[in-house]
Amino acid sequence: MGKRDELIAKYADDLKSKCGMTPDMALLTKVTIGCGPSIYNADASTVAGSDKSELETVKNNFLVKKLGLADGPALMDAIDSVIETYGRSERSKYRAVVYYMLVKHFGKESMFA
Repeated sequence: MGKRDELIAKYADDLKSKCGMTPDMALLTKVTIGCGPSIYNADASTVAGSDKSELETVKNNFLVKKLGLADGPALMDAIDSVIETYGRSERSKYRAVVYYMLVKHFGKESMFA
């Protein structure tokens, strides 16, 4: 099992245990691959849920640029909802898990087909 497979298994476990979701493993794998090399970097692999500039980056770089969503208050509401589901007190919010939940939230699974 490679490093990426180990990380995907860790992300799936987070989705099950911390978010109460049963992950779609094919989609989770594709979202993780879409994150690129950032998943291997300790700082870049997580999202600081309380850092406004970090959440703006998630909104602009992932939701607007990658998923092609129109900017608006609904995007930040969705990010807030995902952070809430993950658990605000959870220190390590993996970027791939946050992105996966956002893809599910907006029904954009087809972009990773």
